[in-house]
Amino acid sequence: MTTIKLHQLQALVASAEAGSIRGAARSLGLSQAAVTRALRELEASERLPLLVRAPEGIGFTEYGKTLLTHAKLVLKQLEHARSDLERMRGRVEGRLSVGVTPWLTMTFLAETVLQFRERMPDVRLELYEALMAVAQPLLRDGSMDFALGHVQPGNGVQEFAFEALLRYDTSVMVRSGHPRERAKSVHDLLDCDWVLNSSADGQAALVDYLFTRHGAHIDERRIVRAQSVAMLQTMLEQAGMCTWCPTILAAVPPFGERMRVLSLKETFEPSELGIVTRRSSTLSDAARCFIDCLLQVIRRHARSARKDDLALFRTLALLI
Repeated sequence: MTTIKLHQLQALVASAEAGSIRGAARSLGLSQAAVTRALRELEASERLPLLVRAPEGIGFTEYGKTLLTHAKLVLKQLEHARSDLERMRGRVEGRLSVGVTPWLTMTFLAETVLQFRERMPDVRLELYEALMAVAQPLLRDGSMDFALGHVQPGNGVQEFAFEALLRYDTSVMVRSGHPRERAKSVHDLLDCDWVLNSSADGQAALVDYLFTRHGAHIDERRIVRAQSVAMLQTMLEQAGMCTWCPTILAAVPPFGERMRVLSLKETFEPSELGIVTRRSSTLSDAARCFIDCLLQVIRRHARSARKDDLALFRTLALLI
């Protein structure tokens, strides 16, 4: 059985991130010869070709891509371990990478980040807009510590762990002034174009949920999959498409000011937002602190009598 060494994994990951041996050497503070030697030793010990070398840079074989995924996870877990040890010594440092679903970004994120920065000022925070089709590969390779989002059927349900935090309503929406803004059924919208967020393996389940189970059959060529809330909003406003999304967006300016929630006879069960992680991973102290800050912010707004907060919590319910 061969032994893979830490410096070899570091060289592999750095080469992937930099796209070249020279860039990897620069980021690691080593010579090109040292990085090249580490990679050749790794290939020799595994008796497999891992890299594809070309004048314009390096690529990876299928073996290399598989090992790279695991290498990123190993280095990320070591980083968490070091952070926890530093915390035990009285120093709180490290990095935290969080994916946040767009409607949470528009409502509670800013206050959460400010509170987190007060409690853990030395932690370097990285935030992603976490539509789950985008977040999943980052969770999978360890680039993202956890996501705050919703796992749709078919979207790697067995691969990821999910802990529910909130329940929220969902609705079909169109832009203000849309010709079908008085539609009463999804059957009235089958000749419209739709923009939806889903991964490729989750689209069939989503189409079934929105249409098929209600006896409606849509030509799937009418559906555009958008992996950005900005793209989704543009398609709604400028291309006149329909969408299905969290109802809370209708209460959040400026998005909600230009959207109309349709009163359809079909009903859609509330969805759940929660903490999404790889099943094999453990949350760091920084991650647990961030989640605690988020829950404190949400509970504070839930107790508020302000008009804006009351509008938000007509479509939300805390589960913990």
